[in-house]
Amino acid sequence: MAKAKSKTQDLKDTAREKKDDAFSLTTRQKEILKLVALGHTNREIGEQLDISVRTVEVHRFNLMRRLRVRNVAQLLRQSLLLRLIPKNSPPNK
Repeated sequence: MAKAKSKTQDLKDTAREKKDDAFSLTTRQKEILKLVALGHTNREIGEQLDISVRTVEVHRFNLMRRLRVRNVAQLLRQSLLLRLIPKNSPPNK
């Protein structure tokens, strides 16, 4: 009979799945994630990357879905935990 997973093991498995998902981010998603972490608005990101605000919104939505988070604060926290963005990024506005 298979042994039931502990709560700790479930958390580790979830973290591993999120990390696997994070490594499958596109180059553009990583670029947008870094700009979000620096505090740029969707409009500023769109202007900087020469894409529409709607395209930025779609990338952010996909990032949040892929990392299984519900808001930007969670997105940034998860990004830090997964080391997708450095902890000491200087603001560059």
